[in-house]
Amino acid sequence: MIDSLFGACYCSVTMKKIIADRAMKIDASGIRKVFALAASMKDPVNFSIGQPDFDVPEELKEQAIKAIREGFNKYSQTAGDINLQQKISEQVQNDTGWQNPSVLVTSGVSGGILLSFLAMINPGDEVIIPDPYFVIYKHIINMLGGKCVYVDSYPDFKLPVEKIAQSITDKTKIIILNSPCNPTGMVYTQDEIESIAKIAREKDIVILSDEIYEKFCYDGPCPSITKFYDKTILMRGFGKAYAMTGWRLGYIAVSDSLKEVIEQMIKIQQYTFVCAPAPLQAAAIAALDYDMSAFVDRYRLKRDMVYNGLKDKFELVKPQGAFYAFVKAPDGITATKFVEKAIANNVLIIPGNVFSEKDTHFRISFAASDEKIQQGTEILCNLV
Repeated sequence: MIDSLFGACYCSVTMKKIIADRAMKIDASGIRKVFALAASMKDPVNFSIGQPDFDVPEELKEQAIKAIREGFNKYSQTAGDINLQQKISEQVQNDTGWQNPSVLVTSGVSGGILLSFLAMINPGDEVIIPDPYFVIYKHIINMLGGKCVYVDSYPDFKLPVEKIAQSITDKTKIIILNSPCNPTGMVYTQDEIESIAKIAREKDIVILSDEIYEKFCYDGPCPSITKFYDKTILMRGFGKAYAMTGWRLGYIAVSDSLKEVIEQMIKIQQYTFVCAPAPLQAAAIAALDYDMSAFVDRYRLKRDMVYNGLKDKFELVKPQGAFYAFVKAPDGITATKFVEKAIANNVLIIPGNVFSEKDTHFRISFAASDEKIQQGTEILCNLV
């Protein structure tokens, strides 16, 4: 079973002549494969997919319904509804200190990442990525002919500042930061963030700061590099925080120093996504003022359930944000083999080599009911 989920993709010689080389540089998402598997299983413990187990708050649903009924069903401006852009700009200015930041509303943060890479990466350009990493970075960079430079953050998953500094070359174009991090749940400290800002400033390197999980911080503030370095592409979104994953809404914001870059992204969006879903942007305006702290408090308790449920049998770093734990597989077995064992026992988890150049850990998403978390952690512990 696991080979079919995570094995390589093979095509006939004839089909290889039809399919573009760039498409053959990537495999289908291992996360989505397990997510699809869940549909064929009877009441599994699904720790695989990263989407909240709560629904979009009713007030925000009503805003979207109202917009549809009132006729906001046509294209918005490519960069997004002007009222949403203005609202985002005000919040970003308050958060970062940037004056009049430029904003682009995107089809999810994933759409924003694609636009950013299309606008900046030439073949041979190097992108520094702390390992483990979110899956999309690697595959889009490879597809565009860029080079991923992985910087190991094992075993504690702290931001490897010195290793990043040592990995910079004349070809380095971007350093990616993802905090809170998927898959590890780490939140980088202000000292770490400031150190990377200093390095990037000295070398004149763009930072891409993926902050899709910025609402989910459990043990204190979640510092953003935007406060310390203006050549940062800020990525935030609505899907994770407000359970709007299927609505596909995110945004990019930059300071004046990168205004020309976001203008190129807007141009590319004209010929690809065209615009983010127009009526849903109306709900996003309301979402920016919606208090989600009660939901975050619930997820802090879920984090504690997972950590306390596994820590006596497994080696894991306590997550500080997002809704993931990155857990070391038992000694003497690869993560892929342990995942196969877990799936055979009706628990869906993701092997770490989906997110890493190593196969030593597995990812748990604790975006699940408390009952499923209790059930799943007990099953996993019994497999050791």
